[in-house]
Amino acid sequence: MLKKEDFYFDLPQELIAQAPLADRSGSRLLVLDKKTGEIRHHIFREIVDFINPGDCLVINDTKVIPARLIGEKEGTGAKIEILLLKRKENDVWETLVKPGKKMRPGAEVVFGEGILRAKVLEVAEEGNRLIKFYYEGIFEEILDRLGQMPLPPYITHQLADKERYQTVYAKHSGSAAAPTAGLHFTPELLRKLEEKGVEIAHVTLHVGLGTFRPVKEENILEHHMHSEFYRIEASEAEKINRAKEEGHRVICVGTTSCRTVESAADEAGRLTECSGWTDIFIYPGYQFKVLDCLITNFHLPESTLIMLVSALVGREHVLAAYEEAIKERYRFFSFGDAMLVI
Repeated sequence: MLKKEDFYFDLPQELIAQAPLADRSGSRLLVLDKKTGEIRHHIFREIVDFINPGDCLVINDTKVIPARLIGEKEGTGAKIEILLLKRKENDVWETLVKPGKKMRPGAEVVFGEGILRAKVLEVAEEGNRLIKFYYEGIFEEILDRLGQMPLPPYITHQLADKERYQTVYAKHSGSAAAPTAGLHFTPELLRKLEEKGVEIAHVTLHVGLGTFRPVKEENILEHHMHSEFYRIEASEAEKINRAKEEGHRVICVGTTSCRTVESAADEAGRLTECSGWTDIFIYPGYQFKVLDCLITNFHLPESTLIMLVSALVGREHVLAAYEEAIKERYRFFSFGDAMLVI
């Protein structure tokens, strides 16, 4: 049985990065050999040296929406926080509401002195609320004005620049969290890779907060992943297929890109144009169909993300690499340093 505690490590609080570095590509990069467990220390911009002509770099071009809204409950003026999780239909969203007990069906919230209003329709699974929004104009523009970036709870500082919680290639709006491995790339770094002959394939997976939901079950096989929407276009599927056929590597930027291609591939590891919902949970024992290498950040203890990395490298190698990263004072989590598994 795979136990949750098998993926535990002790992390000093001060290693949790509270803000991004001024230079995106200036983060540190721990390079981990998945066969031997050998570790090397680099700077992220040196990643160009590890990716070969013909390799395919898969990036997730989702865009984070400023999904955190602070309003007042109609009638009482109580402060209410609403986090947009998933659009159900035009103006109806599945949301996370704090404090939830004050927001029963029929309760209303006002934002921005009334330019946006919300009404609770029903209580969904796990206490989430289905909420309908009322406004005049364009919802996205109002959200951009009133909403805040939904930073993870371990980041206690306000973000000075919203764009630093977006990748430089973010395009399709819909995520409640950033695909953080991509935050290290700059336009210049991507240009260098293309000049070297690296193929860059875009996929889209809208990251939900379920990705970060803690594993509560002792036996990890009993954990249920929330579903997230993904899309792969024909031209991008072709780039990935061609790299595999020609004997090159597919290198996924982040666990979200990995989960997208692994969800969409057929048994032979081929991709076609497709879209849908995935709740794939990758843990040790999983056989990868598409991915060869992974660029990823350092994840929370006992999280589904460290389990995914362990599926690729082996739990012992991952925990040894994390131990080394802690010893070397690497920065952890969303705004932290990166790891390349090759």
